[in-house]
Amino acid sequence: MKYKLLFDELDKRKRMVYDYLFARRYSSRFQTKHIHDSVYSYMKLGGKSLRPAVLLFSCGVVGGDEEKAIPAAAAVEVFHTWTLVHDDIIDRDKTRRGGLAVHEEFRQRAIEEFGYDPLEAKHYGISIAMLAGDMQQGWAVSMLTELATQRGIRPEVALYLINDSEMRVLGALIDGEVRDIQFSRQPIDSLDEELILDMLWKKTGALYEFSGKAGAMIGLNTDDPEHELVAAILNFAGKCGIAFQLQDDILGIVGDEETLGKPVGSDIREGKRTTIVYHSFKNSNPLQREFLLSVLGNAQAKKADVQKSTEMLIDLGGIEYTAKLAKSYIQEAIVYLDKLPDSKYKQFLAMWADYMIERTF
Repeated sequence: MKYKLLFDELDKRKRMVYDYLFARRYSSRFQTKHIHDSVYSYMKLGGKSLRPAVLLFSCGVVGGDEEKAIPAAAAVEVFHTWTLVHDDIIDRDKTRRGGLAVHEEFRQRAIEEFGYDPLEAKHYGISIAMLAGDMQQGWAVSMLTELATQRGIRPEVALYLINDSEMRVLGALIDGEVRDIQFSRQPIDSLDEELILDMLWKKTGALYEFSGKAGAMIGLNTDDPEHELVAAILNFAGKCGIAFQLQDDILGIVGDEETLGKPVGSDIREGKRTTIVYHSFKNSNPLQREFLLSVLGNAQAKKADVQKSTEMLIDLGGIEYTAKLAKSYIQEAIVYLDKLPDSKYKQFLAMWADYMIERTF
């Protein structure tokens, strides 16, 4: 298997992080059962845990001790998880990782356990999901403080990472999410590729960039974000993050639903303005545009029409174009690895970058 070594190393980091997250000192904090269950819901369903692995690899590649970075890796995983919980509410997705989205799980539990009527159950499910995300966000910050209080990292480093995650990264994520929502209701020809890519970077690249940056800063025990090695890693991770999202957009249209664990075609029904849609729309004739516009953003679109739209996006070159674009970001990212010392961690990062555009889930 091409990525066996990478998968083994990713799994090792995931176990390190999840052992930390599921320790009783944390799980016992969430005393209300529905909050406890909702906070851990997506973590129990699994996931790739790529961001914490990137953080730990980045710590190692600059000569740092991975053990000292575990609280930050766990924080990144929980931070990412709350964005998924809230994103599923916004996108009205009912499934995640092969299971129920948090808001849908607790809608059903409200009916089964409390006998709520459908309207109240829906409100309850959304409320629990919002609170779970809020709790996860606070938990992530709490774990970053442990770098200084428990792992011997300088307080200045921990404070920098808390401020960076809570202001710059959070701001980028929310701005990207708002743009994603707004773009889906804007005329496609009112957008351009630069706007779409900026939105993708904010939604995905920013947190990957932070993961690499945080790992390097912890490994070097520095609060200088302009350190040569920190700058190299954050640029590498950020570009890989955009490639990850471009590949995610491809899988959202032509991926296997069972493998992905989430609905394929939902991006079409939601009218997501991806580079796939933008490029295909530019290459379409008036009849094709008319059909695409009748399906994109139509929550009630028939399965056959979604399938026809998928075929059209393939035929018009949107998928191929986006795949090439993702590859170009990886090629740009790899250049930054040349600035890092040779080690097994550098090899792991190179394999991870390659996997970003080869993955099927």
